[in-house]
Amino acid sequence: MAKKKSEPAPTTAQALDAISFADALAVGPGFRLDELDPRATPAFPGAKTDGQAALAAGVDEISQLQERLYAQARAGASTQRLLLVVQGMDTSGKGGIMRHVVGLMDPQGVQITAFKAPTAQEKEHPFLWRIRRALPTPGYIGVFDRSQYEDVLIVRVRNLVPASTWSRRYNQINAFEKSAAKEGITTVKVMLHISKEEQCARLLERLDRPDKYWKYNPGDIDERARWEDYQVAYQAALEKTSTEIAPWYVVPADRKWYARLAVQRLVLEHLRVMNPQWPPADFDVETEKARLANS
Repeated sequence: MAKKKSEPAPTTAQALDAISFADALAVGPGFRLDELDPRATPAFPGAKTDGQAALAAGVDEISQLQERLYAQARAGASTQRLLLVVQGMDTSGKGGIMRHVVGLMDPQGVQITAFKAPTAQEKEHPFLWRIRRALPTPGYIGVFDRSQYEDVLIVRVRNLVPASTWSRRYNQINAFEKSAAKEGITTVKVMLHISKEEQCARLLERLDRPDKYWKYNPGDIDERARWEDYQVAYQAALEKTSTEIAPWYVVPADRKWYARLAVQRLVLEHLRVMNPQWPPADFDVETEKARLANS
């Protein structure tokens, strides 16, 4: 009897297509941040080298979807855009996400905003004023390095405004994100979940290497002293603002390679659902071919 030919092994991309990082990482009822292992790799059983290969495998598809997103908006066929919000404690890997995930996208179609402490002008307006001004325009992928959530995190932990003020902001943020969705914005909110031990190791690395000094901020130690307060603030933000329209995704971030892969896959999965299309020609193609031939 002839031996049956074995099926070819699935490619990295095909294997990943069977996995939903969104399902694995979404914050749902009963979620507890302190119960999630920061070294875990939900939805991905492979090793570091597998994760790096998977990251590379996703670049082409994101590029194609990004170009279609831009093309259909430029043609006036859609108001779709995607907003990636990245939050996390100091050293959680936000910079690595910008370089190794966002940096692999077409820079012409990306709008990045890094939110710092509000300026004097920004303080004259409601806290969401500067956020609304930074929302991506149709066809673009917007990226927020920190975001409106600083106004219920550091503001809460440092008592920068009364509790009666920051406690109202959860509902205001939910209403804001609902309004953004009606404008065609798909929001992907990511919290990079790092352990206190891993943060210590990364801060020590910055102090041990002269090429990392520029990344070190003595103020990081001050924030680290408030670690437990930040965990409480993050838990509240996740519980109160993870909605059906704009759910939170908590990404274990002690393994940098996994965090980068997870964020890339979350973006890719959402772009697939958005399903941007090439806009149809607004001219007669055959006529233009004839004109070109006779030119």
